[in-house]
Amino acid sequence: MSATTPGLAPISVRRRASDRFARGILLALTLIALVPLVLIVYELLRKGLGAISWDFFTTDPTGRTCFPGQTTCTIGGVKSAILGTIEIVALAAVIAIPFGIGVALYLVEFGKTGKFANVVRYFVDVMTGVPSVVFGLFVYIVLVVTGIGGTFAAWKGSIALALLMLPVVTRSGEVVLNLVPNQLRESALALGAPRWKVVFSIVLPTALPGLITGSMLAIARAAGETAPLLFTSFSLLGTSFALGNQMNSLPIQIFNDVQAPNDAIVQRAWGSALTLVVGVLLLTTIARLAQRRSKLT
Repeated sequence: MSATTPGLAPISVRRRASDRFARGILLALTLIALVPLVLIVYELLRKGLGAISWDFFTTDPTGRTCFPGQTTCTIGGVKSAILGTIEIVALAAVIAIPFGIGVALYLVEFGKTGKFANVVRYFVDVMTGVPSVVFGLFVYIVLVVTGIGGTFAAWKGSIALALLMLPVVTRSGEVVLNLVPNQLRESALALGAPRWKVVFSIVLPTALPGLITGSMLAIARAAGETAPLLFTSFSLLGTSFALGNQMNSLPIQIFNDVQAPNDAIVQRAWGSALTLVVGVLLLTTIARLAQRRSKLT
């Protein structure tokens, strides 16, 4: 469409200059925001690639501290931490994602602007701003100190992470569900479909890509949290699949290794951090591909 189309005012030189200026400002701010990200990724690659090897992924940490001159000392890898992170975060996702989406469905489809719905929104917003250490302390006091199900256990860490994920899933789910056109709901209801069938057959499939993205964001946040796991699942050097026992994880492994007086162990911490970042990146990429495929179909 040209600038002289009948019925439309021509675009002035001042407006074009203002547009170019605004685009330039946005580009400059975007580049500035990318600087810390690039520096972090560079530092992770520079210090973490040296720790990556086959043994790094296939052996458990030995708990030894090797000093210069020792030729027979091995510190081990992070196999138990990787498997533990996957297991703890997976259980947390199983708890938080269905519950969070259910709360979002209630707020959008049933509660709407009611008093109880507004109270729920208020507490969800409060939970969003609560530091992760508070969730860890809460689970520690309620489940660990009281001895319910034993002392430190992986499933208690999953509960702490689920509490952390819940407000993220709920708020993102509410935003996505509100984007579903009301015409779709009204058309299905006009055809005689019950409300629950409209929700499960129309609303959820339409909002699925956004719900997946919001869930992946919650998982990515939980995967890197250390404080909740320090108070709940603690740490275990060996590989364990028992959720009722202590379990190692990448955030805990990084926390322990970075304080070691040995360069090799500190380098393992950098390798663990790089592994965690790559894992979250792969998970996010898979979610994006699934979202794109669902749009195409």
